[in-house]
Amino acid sequence: MYKICLLLALLIAQFALAQEKTQQEKPKELEEVVIEKETKTFTNKNGNIKVDVANSIYNSVPNTLDLLARLPKIQISPDKESISIVGKGSPLLYIDNQKADMNDLNSLAVEDIKTIEIINNPSSKYEANGRAVILITRKFSKKEGYKVVVSETASFKKYFNNYSGINGNVKSGKLEFKANFNYNQLKVWESNGNDFTMPDFGIQSDYLVTAVTKRPQFIFGGGVFYKINEDDYLSGNFSRRSQDDIFDIVTHTFNQDQNGINEINTLSNNDEYRNFTNSFLNYNHKFKGLDVVLFSGFQYSSFNQKMKSAISNDYNDTGFELEQYRNQMFGIDVFSGRIDLEKKFKNDMKLELGGLYLQANADTDFEVENINLPSSVNSIYHFKEKNIAAYTQFSGSYKKVNYTIGLRAENTIAKGKYATESSLSIDKDYINLFPKAQLEIAIDSSNSISMNYAKSITRPNFSATSQTTIYINPYLVWCDNINLDPTLSDEISIGYQYKDKSIKVAYFRTTNPVYYSTSYNETQNLLTFISTNFEKETNFNIELTLPFKYKFWTNTNVLSLSQNKVEDKSAVVNESEPNLYFYTNHVFTLPKKIDLSINAWGLTKQKLGIYEGNALFVVNAAVSKTFFKQLDCTLSWDDIFRKMNFKNEFTINNVSAKGKYYTDSRAISLAVKYSFGKIKKSEFKEKSIDENSGRIR
Repeated sequence: MYKICLLLALLIAQFALAQEKTQQEKPKELEEVVIEKETKTFTNKNGNIKVDVANSIYNSVPNTLDLLARLPKIQISPDKESISIVGKGSPLLYIDNQKADMNDLNSLAVEDIKTIEIINNPSSKYEANGRAVILITRKFSKKEGYKVVVSETASFKKYFNNYSGINGNVKSGKLEFKANFNYNQLKVWESNGNDFTMPDFGIQSDYLVTAVTKRPQFIFGGGVFYKINEDDYLSGNFSRRSQDDIFDIVTHTFNQDQNGINEINTLSNNDEYRNFTNSFLNYNHKFKGLDVVLFSGFQYSSFNQKMKSAISNDYNDTGFELEQYRNQMFGIDVFSGRIDLEKKFKNDMKLELGGLYLQANADTDFEVENINLPSSVNSIYHFKEKNIAAYTQFSGSYKKVNYTIGLRAENTIAKGKYATESSLSIDKDYINLFPKAQLEIAIDSSNSISMNYAKSITRPNFSATSQTTIYINPYLVWCDNINLDPTLSDEISIGYQYKDKSIKVAYFRTTNPVYYSTSYNETQNLLTFISTNFEKETNFNIELTLPFKYKFWTNTNVLSLSQNKVEDKSAVVNESEPNLYFYTNHVFTLPKKIDLSINAWGLTKQKLGIYEGNALFVVNAAVSKTFFKQLDCTLSWDDIFRKMNFKNEFTINNVSAKGKYYTDSRAISLAVKYSFGKIKKSEFKEKSIDENSGRIR
């Protein structure tokens, strides 16, 4: 109760003071002038939140996923394999003008990030795959010379983790080169458990699994940016991440069925290698005679995963016996190209046209050799997908009304086939239309009302085509589902903004939402955890965003009240109840270049129809100090009260499950960053500095 009272006390503090500062200088003749002003860490426009990473304490976070976890409404899954936004689900990820995924985020250095924007109502220019967008914009230098940043972070969790990195950029005239190298020595602790009840078969089972992974990780990349003239540029980028995961999975299982009671200890020795490569080339050109801007981009990504496992079981303390060997390989290659055209007319009217082509090829090789009952399984699966899209969007203003109308059409062709079968296991060819509309009415200079409608799609991740399974114990496996259908959503919202504060009411309805479910095979006596399409999901949401500033104190608050319900015939559907998400962030700019940051977020108990989750409350703190203008030191303490543990209960296919997922998020970290170089200060390099240049709207 005291935590809630403390939070409410912080939220009630609504201070806003405008300050102006005038300085007198000696007259100086300049050709052009650049006006600089104090940057805000958080800015809010109709619930879209933009974060200045480069000029804030967030620049010291050791990796991009941990950085995102500190931002409003962004939730990272316990296994750090997926991202969701409160009230929006899985977002579309963009880095500059190119689509990205989790592998890109894991390969992106925080030092390279300029801003992060959470966009609630993305336009038709974005792909329709998602109801929200996380847009990451990288840095480009506006000053001549070179700069090198060396960073080192020591993080103390259950085990010691170390992050080392070096970033450099050189700018000469119109040409800029960038390069980064990071070496991370990680030791990751993970644990989860489940209690299962299957009354139809007289089975009661529970397990607790723990894994400790040694993970040396290399991340490196480089890029080039060439500014042809004021409007045209050419840029290219390359990045690669490789890591070795050596880990043992230890599981203790209690299982009671009609044949008796067994206690099993399972030991799985695993050796896994992963590498991810991403490269892109962008070209921007303005046809001045037509006042038309052309953007074209090409991207290639490759991901490869190989894992070898040796699994042993100990039944009722009789000693470990080797059960099986596993060899699993998965690889995917993705190529995409896009083109965008933008034409501006008088009266702030703008017409946008564009198209996208994407092709993905995935292959899985899954081998299992059973030892006790000599047998083997060898399965090879091939998957191909093409996505062809075209969009048009028209925007403008009339008096106090701004409007945007867009339509996107996407054709998806997907084919999947096992090597041993003659017929296709997946053969899909469908076209979807995605209309979007936005209306903003300015009441006066401080007040405005906005209305939005959008239709979107969420396609299964390419990784879902992998046959890779995780062996938990003789009775349970986790696996992906190659037969998932896309999820379609319709959303309507209305919002009100007063200065930098906003409130939004939204409703969405989704068909074929994807969640984990269970299925039991009586013949094999095997329970499978697998992602599945359910019938529908509905959500009603009220969201309040309240940023404040008072002298040296900057405060950002988000409150989101939602009622979510997931339904399916295979599951027991209970009544859904409203739940509250809250986020509050406080940054204190103290004398002697000291910044203090405290942020907290939480969720009340969640009852979502099929699923029921526990309440969460997480507090993080950090203090940063700059020495000699070149040395930045940051001490941070994450998950201070160690409350980042998840519980999830459901009953599906007559299987009742009570899951527990433990995270190793509590950490004390010391980050040191030293920068040096030779920068030529240019006071009149450009007429204006556009924070949104190159941004996809």
